[in-house]
Amino acid sequence: MANFYSPRDLNFQLFENIDLSKITDIPYFSDHSKENFELVLEAAKEIAERKLHPLLTEMDRKEPQLKDGSILIHPGMKEIVRQFGEDGWINATFSYDEGGQQLPWTIHLAAGYILQAANYSSSVFPFLTTGAANLIRSFGSKAQIDRFTPKMYSGQWQGTMALTEPDAGSSLSDLTTQAIPTEEEGTFLIKGQKIYISCGDHDACENVVHLLLARIKGAPAGTKGISLFIVPKLNPESGEPNDVTTEGLYHKMGYKGAPIAHLMFGSNEACKGYLVGEANHGLKYMFQMMNEARLGVGMNAVAIATAAFHASLAYAKERPQGRKLGEKNLSQPQVKIIEHADVKRMLLFQKSITEGTLALLIYCSWLSDQVTHDKDFETRKKRESLLDLLTPIAKSFPSEMGLQTTSAAVQVLGGAGYTTDFPVEQYYREARIHPIHEGTTGIHGLDLLGRKVIQNDGLGWKELMKEMQKDLIKAKSFPELKTQCVKFESAIQEVNTCLQKQLGKAQKGPEVFLADATLFLEVNGILCVSWMWLRQAATSIQALKNSSDKDFYQGKITTAEYFMEYELPKIQGLISRLNSETFPTIKMKESEF
Repeated sequence: MANFYSPRDLNFQLFENIDLSKITDIPYFSDHSKENFELVLEAAKEIAERKLHPLLTEMDRKEPQLKDGSILIHPGMKEIVRQFGEDGWINATFSYDEGGQQLPWTIHLAAGYILQAANYSSSVFPFLTTGAANLIRSFGSKAQIDRFTPKMYSGQWQGTMALTEPDAGSSLSDLTTQAIPTEEEGTFLIKGQKIYISCGDHDACENVVHLLLARIKGAPAGTKGISLFIVPKLNPESGEPNDVTTEGLYHKMGYKGAPIAHLMFGSNEACKGYLVGEANHGLKYMFQMMNEARLGVGMNAVAIATAAFHASLAYAKERPQGRKLGEKNLSQPQVKIIEHADVKRMLLFQKSITEGTLALLIYCSWLSDQVTHDKDFETRKKRESLLDLLTPIAKSFPSEMGLQTTSAAVQVLGGAGYTTDFPVEQYYREARIHPIHEGTTGIHGLDLLGRKVIQNDGLGWKELMKEMQKDLIKAKSFPELKTQCVKFESAIQEVNTCLQKQLGKAQKGPEVFLADATLFLEVNGILCVSWMWLRQAATSIQALKNSSDKDFYQGKITTAEYFMEYELPKIQGLISRLNSETFPTIKMKESEF
């Protein structure tokens, strides 16, 4: 029995709030059905319960070790990694011709959510390989596809994304890893180093295939001169070492079961890399993987926060403490802490963020499936612009708020939550990575305000407003949602006015314009999750009429009310700051700290 997520809520999100079964109208998905999707989710639940979740604490306590130049991970991962390959998880979304299942990414992401909630560390191995293999199949030659992807799909070979360098983190234009042409066409000698490479080396697979960014000798400066290469740890034919060495292993505060490596390439001038696609197009190619990964990170954050919520909810239902306020008779038994209003506030906060952001990520993945396979150019352009706009929000808001909700989970348990006897302290540590990797929150704030709201003449923003208005009109048909509709409609107007004021600041230069871009990102995170709750409330009111599952739907309606009453008003303070003409963050000098 899953105790780390709610199968009932996931079913609601996929088949009631979105009605994903209609996606089978797209020819690519036509062989599937709702029943088939449910079988996939049940399979994910089974492996999560039987294989992943039992190792959650053990993988945290027995983290990977670097020994004799190789990283050794938990021995239980060998079977799990191979099973992910044998069961078809790695290439499930790819075409039948490639051995895939043509599964919607929405279902794949939802299955990933189950696995991540069970044990985040163990869940990352296959999906990193999926992203790397997808780059090869999308931009590589047929020879490269045939050479590398079959064993990646089978789980025999791990895939990674190798971007970050000691002096080039978010600033990829400064990367220095070199690619020197050889006499063999398309083959280069790679020389440099990469840090923080997830699953960059481990003993649960036979080889590691790095999708690596480097600069060909003589290439233009900045991002225009970046190319993408396949760099295997071992030669794919001979199995001989390819001059890729593991220089170090990072020991982290959380997410300990998955190794994060410091890698050296070409220390002996013998590291071969194979150019993917055209030279100097590497960043464009890599962004395909990064954009998918960003939504994946958002889902990772939701999954961990969800597991923490369910752990604290279970504790609150069992832990007796105190009596109801106003109860003076000490002979009366103590009540469970879930009966205290402030504990319910903390639980509602967790429920509203986790289920609200889950709804947003499922909405985004649903858009992605349509963008990828819709044949109508104009429709695809609009949905793609909307998805591009939502991506920095859907990555960053769950990541930042997941920290707060896991903190609330610890608080619900009180002193017990601060101990290793309960899992919430581990969830709290594991949640911290998500505002950092795949672009920090600050980077995504710059992306949203500085690029996404204005690109294509503001098409993405226009589509967002159109979709919000459409759902607002539907919600207004339910008298029960009158107050929530008023609050949400007012918030839309306030955010639009704020945006116009921010665009006006652009005339004063980029530093003034983007100084508080992260706050603008937070405002839109709150607005978008409010939108998701209005949708869920409307769906639940309709379902209540003909359902015996009244507690579930009423819980949705009350949580939507909570979000509109407690969380949505927070945008007013943020907007007040955004509209200010005073900039202490610009004014402050280094010496004044």
